Amino acid sequence: MDNIDCVKKRIEGIIKKSPVPEDPIHSKNTLEWLLRLKPDADEALQIAALGHDIERAIEERKVRREDYKNYDEFKDAHASNSAEILAEIMKECTISKELADDSFFLVCHHETGGTRHADILRDADSISFFHVNLPYYFIRNGVEETKRRYLWGYRRLPDNLKRLVAEFDYQNKELASLVRTLPKLHHAARPRKAKI
Repeated sequence: MDNIDCVKKRIEGIIKKSPVPEDPIHSKNTLEWLLRLKPDADEALQIAALGHDIERAIEERKVRREDYKNYDEFKDAHASNSAEILAEIMKECTISKELADDSFFLVCHHETGGTRHADILRDADSISFFHVNLPYYFIRNGVEETKRRYLWGYRRLPDNLKRLVAEFDYQNKELASLVRTLPKLHHAARPRKAKI
């Protein structure tokens, strides 16, 4: 039997110490959204949801955005680094190779998707970003960076989930006002198909 509780407790203990205040909330909230999107999510998906951003909680192992030439490269490095840390935890907790390999793959691809399960994890992570992280992000990074990050995440979502996150309401009035304009910017920037 896999020692799933050991893994979950280790993830929670590490993320609780994160210098990013929303990380513990986001970890649990991503799992909640994952279970809304896929109520029968297997253990690999659940572990990946909890631990997908674990590297951000370990200052000495955290990847730095300024070390990468673009945001996508930074996000790929972040995902790979989180997967490596999670693999160490799963080994210490004596998780089966199959479960560990599945969770590792999912965390490696939580930013990009690419398989049915990786897409579900990416979507749960994205929704959670809009649900709980965005207000913190806005306070730390200001209007222009928030616009860029919002549109980057929004573009990754399927249309039904774009509608969902567009309905989120925020207590910060400036953020709420900004967010109301951003989906319109996204749609205005999309190339239109010619009518035949």
